Amino acid sequence: MVGFIYALLLGVLLVNLSFSSPEGKKKVIIPKQKYALLIVESKSCIYCKQLDKDLRTDRSLQESLKGIDLFKVLYESYSPVVANFGGREFKTSERNLVRKLRATSFPNLIFYDREGNIILQIPGYLEPKHLRCVITYVKEESFKKMKLQDYMKSDKCV
Repeated sequence: MVGFIYALLLGVLLVNLSFSSPEGKKKVIIPKQKYALLIVESKSCIYCKQLDKDLRTDRSLQESLKGIDLFKVLYESYSPVVANFGGREFKTSERNLVRKLRATSFPNLIFYDREGNIILQIPGYLEPKHLRCVITYVKEESFKKMKLQDYMKSDKCV
């Protein structure tokens, strides 16, 4: 009987440890900077791995990201996340956030501002030189004046 009680208590403890998520463990993807880049990844995505490598090794890409908060979420993850999209803060899982944002291809690059307004969403991988151009487009607020396609064709992205 005592062994059964110990086993039951151990089971309850293990269940609580595996399903609880203390407040400190939640991923917060609310920008502190004026703009942020959220990268939605998938475990099996080879282009996500390439983008991650680009972000770790390309110095000019790292330089262009200064002044922009960078966040990542994983499509397959049910980890808790705190976000602000559409002007309101909410808590959800990474998976539910990805669905809410309709980020159905990977990587999915979502640029947004501190208030939670999505500026630009790009499905798919961008080479570093193109990603640098898009980052500049957002940081310079050129999205208020012209379409991304026009900006990419301009002299600024050559």
